[in-house]
Amino acid sequence: MAQGVLVFAEVAQGELTALAKEMLGAGRRLADALGEPLWAAVLGHGVQEAAQEAVYHGADSVHVADAPALAHYQTLAYSAVMAQIAEQTTPSILLVGMGDVGRELGPRLAFRLHTGLASDCVELAINPATRLLEATRPVSGGNAMATVVIEQARPQMATVRGKTMAAAVRDTARQGSIMAVTVHLDAVPAGVTLVERVEAEAAGVRLEDAEIVISGGRGLKGAEDFEAVLTPCARVLGAAVGASRAAVDEGWVPSPMQVGLTGKIVSPKLYVACAISGAAQHMAGCGYSKTIVAVNRDPDAPIYQRANIGVVGDYKRVIPAFQKKCEELLK
Repeated sequence: MAQGVLVFAEVAQGELTALAKEMLGAGRRLADALGEPLWAAVLGHGVQEAAQEAVYHGADSVHVADAPALAHYQTLAYSAVMAQIAEQTTPSILLVGMGDVGRELGPRLAFRLHTGLASDCVELAINPATRLLEATRPVSGGNAMATVVIEQARPQMATVRGKTMAAAVRDTARQGSIMAVTVHLDAVPAGVTLVERVEAEAAGVRLEDAEIVISGGRGLKGAEDFEAVLTPCARVLGAAVGASRAAVDEGWVPSPMQVGLTGKIVSPKLYVACAISGAAQHMAGCGYSKTIVAVNRDPDAPIYQRANIGVVGDYKRVIPAFQKKCEELLK
């Protein structure tokens, strides 16, 4: 009989990723609601420390697949090993973080396990009456939310959007078991050969990790306003600069700066939206921010329905005044 929650705990450069910690936090809450164990699957090479970290972040037991062939993510190898772990543990629920790896791994793993998959979820809950997972995901371009329930197949699988779940709290007093998984990859075709791995250089604070984000939209006059108005304020606050899809489509800023359903998902403590109307697709990327401040000349802009603080005015006046006040307070 299927029981328990299994989490794919992604590892990068020998450490659990932030997304893995979010999945462990979500898995711990689901497991507690069911009164069942939380398992973690850690794949890679030289990942024993990461396995212990998974215990510290809430796992009751960790299944470790450590092999040179798993040093870098490859779809066929990872999906084969994850299917092996899932078949051994027979979990009721299996969670995969929807990062670059999980976006590809999730569907392939669901196919191998002959189960359903709720993809790109932003909320997870256990129905107390049915004890089934209810996974909520945006649909229709973020204009509506759908709740997906997998009634028959097991495990109930979900890929989960980053920055939507509270990360597990690290507790070094936690005890858990770590079990080695024998990896059988002889029959798995390589399919892809890793030739080179290049890390992109990021100047300043990464958008996904920033505690403060200042974003601009189509209401800005062009690329020069990102540089002359938003960037100086961001420097003062130690913030990252983001943008709406409209600003990216205009060619004012590069696509890695895009916040939204088809861009980056952010959940900073403070999100300042300048000249952004507040379309559902954009709010899907910043709606989990702790505080949203909207600056827009249109008092009827939809973003005011979601903002915690609204400033009706010209961003060219509001942002420099805000920057000046912050400089005074930070002296």
